[in-house]
Amino acid sequence: MEYEFRRNSLTGTFLACFSMDHEVMGQWFTEELAADPAKIAQVLAKVAELQAGKRDAWQLIGADLTLELDREQARVYANVLGFEQEYELEEAMSLYDAESEAYCGLEDFEQALLSWQAFILKGL
Repeated sequence: MEYEFRRNSLTGTFLACFSMDHEVMGQWFTEELAADPAKIAQVLAKVAELQAGKRDAWQLIGADLTLELDREQARVYANVLGFEQEYELEEAMSLYDAESEAYCGLEDFEQALLSWQAFILKGL
């Protein structure tokens, strides 16, 4: 999983760009986590609790995206994925959701989060 952090020169907003198959992680960092040092610290604390075996899982439901953590991985997905379909798809067809859901290892997620925290703190 590769990523790059940028700052919009016009608006001053922070932007996280993640590699293909992990784009939604970048969207979560940019939109749900944003430049909020307290929220970043909260998520890092939950990662530490998971790694120490103090909890089995944790979830943070955002406006558009949800973060789920367990002892081994992180999952970010669009909240609309949880809704039931109103119609059935033909056999051998499925909805494209690769840009709406992504998984990575907990340690990789922690490293990305620490990098984001350093980037944000440097820019504030």
